[in-house]
Amino acid sequence: MAESSATRLEAPQQHDAPFDSALQPIAIETPGTKTPAPFSFRRNQMWSYFGPAFVASVAYIDPGNFATNIEGGSRFGYRLLWVLLWSNAMAILIQYLSAKLGIVTGLTLPQNCRKHFSRPTTITLWVAAEVAAIATDLAEFLGAALGFFLLFGPAMLAHGFSRTGTMLTAALLSAVAVFVILAIDLAGYQWLERVIMAFVGVIGLCYGFEVFLVHPDWHLAAFHTLVPTLDTSSPGALHSSIYIAVGMLGATVMPHVIYLHSALVQPRLKEIIAVPHVKGTSRRSGYLRFELIDVFVAMNGAWLINSAMIVMAAVAFSSGHAAVVTDVEEAYKTLGPLLGPAAATVFAVALLCSGISSSTVGVMAGQVIIEGFLAIKFPIFLRRLITIIPAIIIIAIGLDPLKILILSQVVLSFALPFALIPLLLLTNRTAVMGTFSSTTRTRIAGWVSVAIILSLNAVLLSQLAFNR
Repeated sequence: MAESSATRLEAPQQHDAPFDSALQPIAIETPGTKTPAPFSFRRNQMWSYFGPAFVASVAYIDPGNFATNIEGGSRFGYRLLWVLLWSNAMAILIQYLSAKLGIVTGLTLPQNCRKHFSRPTTITLWVAAEVAAIATDLAEFLGAALGFFLLFGPAMLAHGFSRTGTMLTAALLSAVAVFVILAIDLAGYQWLERVIMAFVGVIGLCYGFEVFLVHPDWHLAAFHTLVPTLDTSSPGALHSSIYIAVGMLGATVMPHVIYLHSALVQPRLKEIIAVPHVKGTSRRSGYLRFELIDVFVAMNGAWLINSAMIVMAAVAFSSGHAAVVTDVEEAYKTLGPLLGPAAATVFAVALLCSGISSSTVGVMAGQVIIEGFLAIKFPIFLRRLITIIPAIIIIAIGLDPLKILILSQVVLSFALPFALIPLLLLTNRTAVMGTFSSTTRTRIAGWVSVAIILSLNAVLLSQLAFNR
């Protein structure tokens, strides 16, 4: 039986050199197999390199994004679409840098931190990463449970189940679904990627259907996508629109997928290194070009889905059509009377797919973090089991999952600098990246993006502290 990809990602590397020329061609041959053909990059190979960025993109369409996008569209119509465009540009840069670090060094971001930083710094970074991973995984698991609840909860409530009992059942079903996906990964890393890509595709189709139903004003949507605007109708509206915009932008880049993306590229890197080198080509340079395309397509796909959420909410939930909708469950209950039962069901399916896929990705990130920072082996199924326990406790005592989702965004805001700053420091160092170290232009863009994200997170946290 094959190892899970998350376990393979953390396997000890035989080479740490960042330079392509330092990689010696390795021909791995076992009885009954043929020596692999020399590796070369061709256009028809590009499709086989799609996957890592799509797995990372799930974090950008998780249940937390559902909540902020729906509230933003419901309160302010199309006005905040520009926020998603700019946050997507920063996400592309940061995710590519994470993948680049993994491809060039052959190590994950946590492994690089352990290798290049002092032990006290590494332990501090590990603690922050664990807090982020646990908070994320818990929130995504609750989001998946909420998706199951929206789909099957009404029938169970009608048969005498309590809300808490129904949510517990939904949580257990979510756990089973994630375990099944993690088990599929045992067949190979590409199978897991295909399943996650299928979930992303379903979410996209669901929101394509929702947008088709609401018939948006495309000219107005395009204008607000390109031109930054806020609601200036009153001081209160301006303050509220800034708060929502900050929440959308500041919580876009998730720390756990910054760690994870550097690990997701490792299986293909090993395959590239394991075949004879073609003279006159650079294996890492070729892989980086393909991964840039992967990141560009995946992140823009997530951007379109997020934009569709705002467009749907802007038309269906704006003040001219219904009361302002501020949470996911309320959105589900409102969509049925407005657009028909199919719209509500499709919305719940999208939320369920988002919760299950993002929960799976959260578990993988948690394993990469603990194994990379501490250099230990940690079973991924045990990681999943550890996350289930606090989630079940939260549901059993009747806490509101939606409030937990919001709290997780606050925790992630605190943890974000501990992922972004080490990433930029490492990718800017010639000693780490060799000739692949970031150019001056990339360094400036990276630090500006980090400064914007951290500043907006600080504003978000201050507004939350003072109740807006």
